Amino acid sequence: MVELFRSVTVALDGSPYAEEAFRVAVDLVRESGGTLTLLSVVPHPQLIPPPDPWILPSIPESQIQYYQELLKTHRAEALSRGPADVKTVLLEGHVVDTVLAYLEEHPPGLLVVGSRGLSTARRLLLGSVSDALVHHARCPVLVIKA
Repeated sequence: MVELFRSVTVALDGSPYAEEAFRVAVDLVRESGGTLTLLSVVPHPQLIPPPDPWILPSIPESQIQYYQELLKTHRAEALSRGPADVKTVLLEGHVVDTVLAYLEEHPPGLLVVGSRGLSTARRLLLGSVSDALVHHARCPVLVIKA
């Protein structure tokens, strides 16, 4: 079972649920001596209906900076708590599709996610990110409910 936790990826979005998932992931990796990957996805702006379906709206620089700082802060905290190998990954796109594509290319032993994120309004329209990851990821997924 410990081998499962040698490579853990945790999805971060700044929500309290993701914070709890982060704490659990750090503890799991600290115990196993493995690798922790901190993954954030800057979501593309959702416009309903889109003004032009062929042109994606640009992501505000402030949003990109928010996620860069989120990863930087969490990497420093993780390193101070024990895991020696902490990687950060920042991607852009539709959150579920982007996370699933990343997991296909870089399969972890375990994906840790919070039960709810920052996208409450979007969840009503698009469904829960954690629910989609549980159903479509090809690796074990641990959902943390705060």
